[in-house]
Amino acid sequence: MATPTTVQLLWGTQQRPKRGPKPALSLDGIVAEAVAIADAEGLANLSMQRLAESLGFTKMSLYRYVPGKEQLMALMLDAAMGPPPDTAAAHGDSAEEVWRAGLRLWSESIYQRYRAHPWSIELTVGARPFGPNEMGWTEAALAALTGTGLTGSERLDTIVLVHGHVRSLAHQTQSLGDDPAGQFAEQFAEMMAEAGDRFPAVAAAFAEEAATPGSSGSNDALNFGIERVLDGLAVLIARRSGG
Repeated sequence: MATPTTVQLLWGTQQRPKRGPKPALSLDGIVAEAVAIADAEGLANLSMQRLAESLGFTKMSLYRYVPGKEQLMALMLDAAMGPPPDTAAAHGDSAEEVWRAGLRLWSESIYQRYRAHPWSIELTVGARPFGPNEMGWTEAALAALTGTGLTGSERLDTIVLVHGHVRSLAHQTQSLGDDPAGQFAEQFAEMMAEAGDRFPAVAAAFAEEAATPGSSGSNDALNFGIERVLDGLAVLIARRSGG
């Protein structure tokens, strides 16, 4: 039997043996265990040998299901992304509120996926095949922009723009645990105590932020960036419609 390609594995189109004993492992089980190891120990500590030991099988037995680590990574990313939110179900009192709500839901949801699986961020770069879940996220974002009057190219560029902001912020905070704002505030306070007088504009800006009720660090940055992107889109959409 020919070795399945990454696309065939992602989309479940590889040929399967019709006869023989029931497999002792499943591809879904292998991928789920790999995701669990990466979540707990980081992607650098995941190897086919480490995965085999965790599953209680030999490394060679895994190759019957997945040819190598490259294909495993692709499957892990798609599993980690999971299904997208239903942006088409977004509600609002106007057409603008509807598409804004859809894109906001999409952005916040994918940010939470990256926070849950920090290792997945580094797998989303470069030319690579998309799996059904990741393709579903693209579909969901495009669906949110239906009826806006943007061209196909502009809708795709919108996804790149919003995703770039979300992905960058998730990457910046991935090593700071569950309280990135608190950890940064502690480190920043020490820096300002040592050399705050050399950077008066920086000190003033952060002092003002600290005094602002409801300020929450990374979530503020996430929401601020999303809203500014949506504001810019609203201007373009209104211009297209003659508004």
